This record gives sequence, C-alpha cells and structure tokens, in this order.
Amino acid sequence: MLDLRRLRSDREGTLAQLRRRDPNIDLSRVLALDEERRELQRQVDEIRRRQNEGSERVAALARSGDHAARERLLAELKELAEERKRLEDRLAQVEGELEEELLSLPNIPHESVPTGTKEEKVVLRTWGEPQKFAFPPQHHVALAQRLGLLDFERAAKIAGSRFPMYVGEGARLEFALLRWMLELHVREHGYIPILPPILANRRSFLVSGQLPKFAAELYHCPADDLFLNPTAESLLANLHNDEILEEERLPLKYVAYTPCFRREAGSYGEEQRGLIRVHQFNKIELFWYTTPEQSYQALEELVSHAEKVLQLLGLHYRVTLLPASDLAFQSAKTIDIEVWLPGQGGYYEVSSCSNCEDFQARRGNVRYRPKTGGKPQYVHTLNGSGLATSRLFAAILEQNQRQDGTVVLPRVLAELLDREVLG
Repeated sequence: MLDLRRLRSDREGTLAQLRRRDPNIDLSRVLALDEERRELQRQVDEIRRRQNEGSERVAALARSGDHAARERLLAELKELAEERKRLEDRLAQVEGELEEELLSLPNIPHESVPTGTKEEKVVLRTWGEPQKFAFPPQHHVALAQRLGLLDFERAAKIAGSRFPMYVGEGARLEFALLRWMLELHVREHGYIPILPPILANRRSFLVSGQLPKFAAELYHCPADDLFLNPTAESLLANLHNDEILEEERLPLKYVAYTPCFRREAGSYGEEQRGLIRVHQFNKIELFWYTTPEQSYQALEELVSHAEKVLQLLGLHYRVTLLPASDLAFQSAKTIDIEVWLPGQGGYYEVSSCSNCEDFQARRGNVRYRPKTGGKPQYVHTLNGSGLATSRLFAAILEQNQRQDGTVVLPRVLAELLDREVLG
C-alpha cells in the first residue's frame, strides 16, 4: 500500500512514476477521497469538542437550577449527536472507498528500474554458455516420457490438463532437488527454514498483494474463505503482521518449501506444453525482512543465492532487470533469472527476485524499532524463488541430454540419487 503522505506531497512526481508502469493510472479519485476524509474527520472532531463542552455546561446548569436553559442545551446536543452520526457514517463510507482505491494502486517503481515493455528488459549478465549439440536437442517432454519421468496423461485423468505427475526416477529427482536447495540455503546462506500452511486467509493475500486485483488467478475455497498458495511469498509476507521488530534482529531471512497453485489464465501456445506453465508446481521461496537502508544490497545478495543453485547445477542462465511495465503489482524492482532451454531455443524465468520496499509492510503493519531510538518504521520486504523446480527440472533434462536420449545428471544430484545418468 502506498503512503498517502507521499501522494499528497508529490502528486505529480508520484503519478509520473506510476504511469511508467501503466499510463492509465489516475490518482484524482484517491486524493479527492483523502481530502473528503480529512474534512469529515475535522468536522467530527469539532462536533466532539462542542459536545464535551456542552456536557460540562449541562452539568453546571443542573447545579444552578436553570432548567429552561438546560433543556434548550440538551436539545442542541441532540441535534449535534444526530449530525455527528451522519458525518461518521459518511466518514466510514469514505474510508472504505479510500482503502479500496489504495489497495488497487501498484507499488512505485524504483528509480533504477527502466521504462519500457516486457520485450525491453535489460540483460545484466550471463553465466556459462549455451550447449552446442551435434544433434537437434529434444524438448523435455519427449525426454521425460522416453525416460519414464513424467506422466501427463494419467495426471490429466486425476486433475485435468497442465497438472504434472512425477513418477519413478522423476519423483526421486524432484524430491532431491527440493531437499538439496532447502539445505543449501539453510546451511550456506543462513536462512531460517519454514514449512508453512499452503492455505491462507483473505487478509494474508491482501497483505502480499494478490488481492483484490488478482482474485481470478487464485484457487479459492469459498466455504472457508481460504486461498491456495500461489507462491510462499503470500505466506511469508504475513509472518510478522502487527509486530514491532527490534532492528538488531534484522535482516530476517526465511526459506520455505511449498507446492504452488495458479490458474494461469490466458497463457497459450508453447508455454502450455510440459512443465513450462502449469497449474501446480513445487518451489523453494526466499523471503527477507530488512531496514530500508539494507534492502537494495539485500536484493543483490538474494539474487546471488538464487544464482548459486544454477551455478552448482552447471546450468547456463542469464540475469535480467525488468522494466516498469513488467513489474509484479507489489514490486518496486525485480531481477529475473532465466535458464536456457535448448529444446525450445529460448530463456525461461526460474526465479523472480523483488524488493517490495514498505508496500507489503504497510498492509501488514510490520515495523521495526530503530536501535538509535525514535518512532517505529516500516520494514522492507524482499522475495525470490530459490528456485521453482518445474522449469529447473526441464532445464536439467534439456541442457544435459545426449544423442541417445539419456540425461547426464549434475554432480550434486548424481550424489543424492546414487546414479550419474538417467536412462
């Protein structure tokens, strides 16, 4: 949620930044509601002051025996009470409308975020080189089916299309990836492991930014008004709601494993094939709580932790900076890590690392107490995949395939599975 004081004090500057995300964003309604809210509050406070003074005068008139004056004053106070009730009803309505407007506004892009479209993202760096094959590289679906790692047909019988089912060595590989990544982030990068619920309430999704705007993308359980987790960010962003943390505890770094569920409405073509864009997938999520001064250095460290996974697996990838128009709703800056899939001849995102600044913290009322003293301030929150396994699984198969359709496992996975080759 945006800071209303910033919207008031720098209306044009804030609007210009928000329009880098969406040229149709308009602040006129939110500012008009804010002005009306403040005027209504001023009037309610003035009536409350007059009521308090009137109550004291009623008591004084009762003691003096001036009953006629007391009755006239009581009649005036009754009118004031009716007027106050009318104003407070309108104030509550305006506050509700103002909150809806604020909840609909995305985060303000950081100054380092370029303006542009999705196609204009900036490549910051690459690691490794695309493999040169002496044969046409196969798609991971063909490889997985030949090796008996995935069974999309039987998964469709159970749940419908675009739900994967890992079988045999595929299931072992998936679990090995998840366990290895979790341990890597705990032991080498200092994260606190979390195994959270995969259902969350409405407030949790308001805090994280999925609601109200993206309700259509969520799987909802109406009887309990609970939502299936689309990413553990939605859960971890709520760990410290309504708390004041001590600055000495920051940064707090959490890592969580969850299955993730997304409707993925509107995707089509090649992206519907195999593991590229599915309704259910597994993910290791990284989440930070920091001070504002720490958060952009923290973003670079967070990205490096996600990169380390790909480096240890020996997978070629690139790192890109997203332009303003392609940022997630809650993000002020996002750096994507994209792995190379030779079977498709393109790069696909496997980790999206974002600094949300105080956007989620304002929604969740998460603050910290500065060690130098003073008023509690909102924390900054950051998130990133560390990593999502679906496209990672595909990359392992496609980048390490051999002409005979077998796949050489990266060393760290070969040790866990006690085999060097699939097939």
